[in-house]
Amino acid sequence: MSADRTPGDFGSRLRDARERRGITLRQIANATKISVGVLEALERNDISRLPGGIFGRAFVRSYAVEVGLDPEATIQDFMATFPNDSVTAGHPTSERNDDFELLESDRRRAGTYLSLVAISIPIAGAMLWVGTGRRLRDTPAPSVAVTAAPTRTQPAAEPTAPPPPAPSLSTPAVVPTAAPPADTPAPAVAASPPVRGELTVALSVKRPCWVTATIDGQKTLDRLLQVGEQQTIDVRREMVLTVGDASAVSMTLNGAAARPLGKAGEVVTTHVTPNNFKDYLVR
Repeated sequence: MSADRTPGDFGSRLRDARERRGITLRQIANATKISVGVLEALERNDISRLPGGIFGRAFVRSYAVEVGLDPEATIQDFMATFPNDSVTAGHPTSERNDDFELLESDRRRAGTYLSLVAISIPIAGAMLWVGTGRRLRDTPAPSVAVTAAPTRTQPAAEPTAPPPPAPSLSTPAVVPTAAPPADTPAPAVAASPPVRGELTVALSVKRPCWVTATIDGQKTLDRLLQVGEQQTIDVRREMVLTVGDASAVSMTLNGAAARPLGKAGEVVTTHVTPNNFKDYLVR
């Protein structure tokens, strides 16, 4: 495709290819996971709705595959038509929606956390009281040695006879043994409610792929992963994962293999939590 075509030609060529195949934008959206609004904007040459850089080109690649165009030629046409905007354009609407969802999710989790704290404090106090009482009962009483005082006998009645030597009698030390403590059963303590464990996510790629990961509301990964490189991430509440080539990414969740995130060249964003991660495992 020539680079001297006007911007209006690019979107029209995409729309013409789609109409020749007799498919709708909704069908493409269902297959690529790209919203209908973004696809409509692409056909209008409004690339402000696309994410920047490699993600924007991945959207164009996914569209081209669905309408039967050559993906590489279509991307070259896209970059020639929009030489600067294709790199710098963002997707502010999507970012605002993700921020709102994260905020609402954090509010709900904060309420749950406060409820767990309110329940755990009295339970922890009761367990500490029981443990202290058991240690006091198990401590033996100190031993006490008791020695009888020596006694002397009275002299004999006859004055001529020398008095017999006064034997000194002493009783052996008696060491009382402390009575074993009564086996008093510990008061029943209510079981602590289960605490949700962390989720360990391991990511690797079959070919170079751009990966963005937002962990518990904070972006921790936003770069191109190379073949042979592995990223291990601990998730306490939620992971928002965006990949530029869904079939290139392999993922394990708590050591179990996850199913593929999508097709080749497809840009996918997914939300994984300790509660729903089993939905992503291989059946």
